[in-house]
Amino acid sequence: MSEVMQNMITRRSIRSYKPDMVPEEVINRIVEAGTYAATGMGKQSPIIIAVTNKELRDKLSKTNAEIMGHPDMDPFYGAPVVLIVLANKERPTYLYDGSLVMGNLMLAAHDEGLGSCWIHRAKEEFESPFGKEILKSLGIEGDYEGIGHCVIGYTNGEEPKAAPRKENYVYYIK
Repeated sequence: MSEVMQNMITRRSIRSYKPDMVPEEVINRIVEAGTYAATGMGKQSPIIIAVTNKELRDKLSKTNAEIMGHPDMDPFYGAPVVLIVLANKERPTYLYDGSLVMGNLMLAAHDEGLGSCWIHRAKEEFESPFGKEILKSLGIEGDYEGIGHCVIGYTNGEEPKAAPRKENYVYYIK
């Protein structure tokens, strides 16, 4: 079995992270993998915002928790790095494009020996004044929708085992 296939089969969502920061060169490799995700007609509608600043990371977590209705928890599970994927709504495939970027980010993190998890509510976050201010501060213009947060970091504890694959997952027509 190839390394790529092995990574696809063994990657799991991690929900407990050590506070140790991931080296910048590792983050750069993961983000680069995200930029090579397939996109509709190759138009590259997504963008990635890599957050390693603890103050902003904590504000994002607080905002996300409030949207979720659990203001006292950390929806990022202690992960020190948040890779936010947004996609330009002007492209009809933007949601799929951004989802594929998220998949590439999670697989690349696993390949680097890191844990990752897709955290939702980026849409609501970046529709808020707080999210719009982040985009404005970075000079990002356009009609972007938050697709997800890919949190990454060093796993704290054992990685979960895969659930058995459901019956009738695949149907063949020959």
